[in-house]
Amino acid sequence: MNITLRPIKERMEDNIEFINNPSCDETLEVSVQFYAMVGYSFPWVGYYAFLDDIVVGSAGFKGRPMGGQVEIAYGTQPAYRKQGIGTEICRLLVQLALQTDPTVIVTARTLPQENYSTHILLKNKFVLKGEVMDLDDGKVWEWRYEGRVKSE
Repeated sequence: MNITLRPIKERMEDNIEFINNPSCDETLEVSVQFYAMVGYSFPWVGYYAFLDDIVVGSAGFKGRPMGGQVEIAYGTQPAYRKQGIGTEICRLLVQLALQTDPTVIVTARTLPQENYSTHILLKNKFVLKGEVMDLDDGKVWEWRYEGRVKSE
C-alpha cells in the first residue's frame, strides 16, 4: 500500500490542490483556521492522505511539540475504512514525528471505549496510559507510542 501524506498549507490560497476536491471540503477550512490559532510550524501540520491520486484520509499534529510531546490525529474516508489505511496513516505520522525529532513523545487521544481508532493505535505500538480530561472532548483515553527500543 503506497499511502503518501501531502501537507495542508497555511493559507487557503496556497492549497489549490485541495480547494476543489470534495474529499477536502470539511477539513481544509478547519485546518487553516486551526493554523491561525496555534501557528503554522511545518512539519507539525495537517495532511491529506493519498492512495495514488485519491484522498483516502486526513491526519495531522495538534500543533508543534510542547513539553517534549506531540499529539496526533487521523481519519479515513468512509469508503476506505477497514482496509488498513488508517493504520498506515497513523504509522506515517509517527514516522514523520520521530524523523523530525527522535526525542519527541508521540501521543493520541480516543473516546474512552474500544473502537477502530484504539485498534489502529494498538497495531502501531501505542499503549493506553489512562483517562484524561480533554478541554474539547471531555473524558478521553490517552495513548503513547512505545514502539522505540528503550535505552537504559
